[in-house]
Amino acid sequence: MDKKLGRNDPCWCGSKKKYKLCHEAQDEKVARLEKQGFLVPPRKILKTPEQIEGMKKSSEINIKVLDYVQEHIKAGVTTEEIDQWVYKITTEAGGIPAPLDYEGFPKSVCTSINEQVCHGIPSESIVLKDGDIVNVDVSTIYKGYFSDSSRMFCIGEVDPEKKRLVDVTRECVELGLKQVKPWGFLGDIGAVISEHARKNGYSVVEEIGGHGIGLEFHEDPWVGYVTEAGTGMVMVPGMVFTIEPMVNMGGCEIYQDENDGWTIYTEDGKPSAQWEIMVLVTDTGYEVLCW
Repeated sequence: MDKKLGRNDPCWCGSKKKYKLCHEAQDEKVARLEKQGFLVPPRKILKTPEQIEGMKKSSEINIKVLDYVQEHIKAGVTTEEIDQWVYKITTEAGGIPAPLDYEGFPKSVCTSINEQVCHGIPSESIVLKDGDIVNVDVSTIYKGYFSDSSRMFCIGEVDPEKKRLVDVTRECVELGLKQVKPWGFLGDIGAVISEHARKNGYSVVEEIGGHGIGLEFHEDPWVGYVTEAGTGMVMVPGMVFTIEPMVNMGGCEIYQDENDGWTIYTEDGKPSAQWEIMVLVTDTGYEVLCW
């Protein structure tokens, strides 16, 4: 349970301010909302200023890695080469690739191509070719702090319909981001994302969503993208989570590769796209920590 603090005690966030001058008012508001029946975040997932700084440094490495991939990815590159880039740049910067050995995942990055929704495993035998769309999902640990983001890349001349899918998915993320505001609801994010996807003739994967992050790879809350506005956990300053909808050109049904136990595919074989950002809820709105 969260410790009950006196008004003149040092605040739990480590700011060295008195509690009454720091988080007391916010904590009282959270308690009132909880009594009214709203789902509120436990204090343990609200990040302190020190933790946020650590996450920002981790994010700097993550962004640097994806920037390198963006500069060098092209037709003829194998996904194994991408994995080697990620490992080299991350470790040279003092970080650790978070996916490597995570629950048995064998590589440093996820590379998901065309109808692969997520969790694609890099391989020497997988060569990017003209017309592919590929998601590169990078996650970094730096001095115990986690960061996570992904980008879509169009390889060479891409079919206009696949390019449109990539663009609309990015628009979904941008629209979802605009809904991040203190005392709003996580459901507000998913509501605008699913509406925009459906309006463009697409579907959104329901079983896999975003997540809290910072001191662990995956923390509470789970962030779904087929939700109703005004539902879900209340967004409180200090929460950090990812916005990462997976948007399918066809139906929303998916399945997992039985052989590798990781790669997720669209059931109908049609392309899927995903962008991922990592967001901090602030007193006035949001700050994107990683992209």
